Amino acid sequence: MGEILVGTCSWTDRALVSSGWYPAGRRDPEGRLRHYAGRFPVVEVDATYYALPSERNSRLWAERTPESFRFDVKAFSLLTGHPTRPAALPVDLRSAFVRRREGVDAEDGGLLDEVWRRFSGAVEPLREAGRLGTLLFQFPPWFAPGARAEAFLRRCRERTEGWPVAVEFRHPEWWRDGKRQASTAAMLRELGVAAVAVDMVQTLPVSIPPVTPVTDDRLAVVRFHGRNAAWGTGSKEDRFRYAYTEAELAEWVPRLRGMAERTELVHVLFNNCCADAAVRAAESMRELLGLPEGVR
Repeated sequence: MGEILVGTCSWTDRALVSSGWYPAGRRDPEGRLRHYAGRFPVVEVDATYYALPSERNSRLWAERTPESFRFDVKAFSLLTGHPTRPAALPVDLRSAFVRRREGVDAEDGGLLDEVWRRFSGAVEPLREAGRLGTLLFQFPPWFAPGARAEAFLRRCRERTEGWPVAVEFRHPEWWRDGKRQASTAAMLRELGVAAVAVDMVQTLPVSIPPVTPVTDDRLAVVRFHGRNAAWGTGSKEDRFRYAYTEAELAEWVPRLRGMAERTELVHVLFNNCCADAAVRAAESMRELLGLPEGVR
């Protein structure tokens, strides 16, 4: 039986910081991370999706957490084909990015390779310290199954050779039926990457079915997005405002244990980041699974 680690998709979210979950005296950057790592063994770094990380922060994160603590790092938006603001890039790369985006240059002139070089260099301290759980590549809703998408995935894997990688699809066709599920799982297994299972509202055209694929012997990832029907519209709070009930979480207990029977580690991450809803859901799931508080 593999180990199950439960945490959240951010420890720095403004709504969480202002919710009162962090006690007085532990609301500075160091205090927040130490407090969080005393209660959960894993966290997702979502800030790296919005801007390139820094090597300094990676070193500080490793220094401020126990040796067994793990960080799942979300890939920068440009690396997964999401819309990216020029301001999110270092100053010296912005003109090349704008020219590429506006179609002035047919090729990107190695822009993606350079972005990956800087991204991976900044994350390397976590890997050196043994704290990197995985790199999470979350693809956009328009990233549908097909030859072009599979070719892009293979290029991503070539770029990340030697790194642990997990892939989350936001287009439901990847996991829609048995035949497609098998094909998607086989491709990810061949690439040596972990599939990300998803919990979300099931009443929308873009809803990802709650399948539990395991495509890597070392790791599986499950992300709980909440079941708000406003998913995909409105503000962040509109999309992620959701408090899981104990019954809803209990649905996943046998699924998570079943996944743990097929891999060494299962990372369970709550992304309903509105106020303290994610940490409360993570605490409840930990109790349902009979897991201890903090790291082992």
